Amino acid sequence: MQYPICIEWGDDKTAFGIQIPDIPGAITAGDTFEEAYTAAVEIANIMLEEIATAGGEIPRPTSWADHAKNPDFKDMGWGMLEIDITPYLGKTEKVNVTLPGFVIQRIDRYVRDHNIKSRSTFLADAALEKLGR
Repeated sequence: MQYPICIEWGDDKTAFGIQIPDIPGAITAGDTFEEAYTAAVEIANIMLEEIATAGGEIPRPTSWADHAKNPDFKDMGWGMLEIDITPYLGKTEKVNVTLPGFVIQRIDRYVRDHNIKSRSTFLADAALEKLGR
């Protein structure tokens, strides 16, 4: 699932900051953008694990455009962070699904091209997105 990230650009003297507005407490920084991004992935997983352990509902991503209207994020950059939320949704169950070959080929190509963990992860994300509407 893709979560918008808010980026506070740094430089040689100031750290790069990243917030994930949809995940409470997911704020981090790094000396470089790459370090901050890696730390953002880590803090996202830590916070989602805490939410799941407490029995809370895993937050769904909101449009970055909605967050950009927030004055707290004025003059910040935006990006996207891919997070596999399936480990936080409870025990997995195996199901048998029948799909046309063309659809499976397109799913597999999308999974490969977007570096998604698996076909199952893609299908779970797609279902959650559809159910969230």
